[in-house]
Amino acid sequence: MLAVPGLATLVRRELADLPGIHVTDTGNDGRADVLLCEVDPGRERALLELRSVEDVFVELGRTLRTEGDRPPWIARRLLRPARLTSAVNLWRRQSGAGQPRRGRREGPPTYRVVARVLQERAWNRTELRRALSGGVAAAEPSWRTTDPAQLELWALEYARGRFVAGLRLTTAAMRQHGGRRSERPGALRPTVAAAMVALARDPAARATRPVRGRGSTSAGMLLDPCCGSGTILAEAKASGWGVEGRDIDPSAVSASRRNASVASVHQGDARELDLDDASVDACVSNLPFGRQYGVQGEPGAWLADVLSEMARVTRTAGKVVLLVPDIPKAAIPAGLRLRDRHPLRLLGASTAIWVYERR
Repeated sequence: MLAVPGLATLVRRELADLPGIHVTDTGNDGRADVLLCEVDPGRERALLELRSVEDVFVELGRTLRTEGDRPPWIARRLLRPARLTSAVNLWRRQSGAGQPRRGRREGPPTYRVVARVLQERAWNRTELRRALSGGVAAAEPSWRTTDPAQLELWALEYARGRFVAGLRLTTAAMRQHGGRRSERPGALRPTVAAAMVALARDPAARATRPVRGRGSTSAGMLLDPCCGSGTILAEAKASGWGVEGRDIDPSAVSASRRNASVASVHQGDARELDLDDASVDACVSNLPFGRQYGVQGEPGAWLADVLSEMARVTRTAGKVVLLVPDIPKAAIPAGLRLRDRHPLRLLGASTAIWVYERR
């Protein structure tokens, strides 16, 4: 599996609640966190339902650079024909690919190869990609290469000298959780929003999987006071929360209503929320920090006022989960206690998820 850099720890926490799935190794390929798992037969669907991961693969093979630091040798170790056949069969079952349409049999699939390496002193990733493509062509001569393709085979150096290859089971639509009806600059990645929403849940209830499609609000009421495109609201709704959204920008209010499919989003200033004391179970928000959107007034004073309002409207023991690079101690009200911090890299920039508890 691949996750946004910095999210591996949170993904592992979610995987610990899933029976039949065991993390065996982790790393980073230079662009994403990589998690390797052993999965009991029949448990693959649980991985595909995780909303905090970017991509899910079925493993084809793994090897070490030290055992043969040449692309053709590495490719042979990573690509075993029997495993490729098994992986493609799983891909067909999960995606429904290859099913006859209107009585016509589907032809051979198209494919492409992606390679990532951490250092290119001895050779570069293009050589590994070429060697893997040759291996696929030898094993499946009827397949043809194209981009985009139905099948994607990825080879990653996920730790210094350690390689793994897999067939991608997920699609761009799954990674974007169906996409947004209305896009705005700087919109949050759905997988990060999902991780933030998961951190807002009571740890005792973390193992309870939400019932989708029934309008359940068993998790409580969640507020995003700077809701922007509504990505956090959409993820919270999908996880069983009731949601409230506020944003000072009327265009953001319109976008959130469309993207989250909720009417409980209104124009409002996060420094003066129109909500009663202790009226929500959690506040979760991607705060503006000067890249795409500015704030009203001096940033430090604005942040202190917003945190004070979040503390006021959140019930005792409720969570306040924020995405922002830094939160000065002077801005934190007495009613909030820091519980956790998770550094991330988004689009090459450093930021962090901060988790506070209402005292």
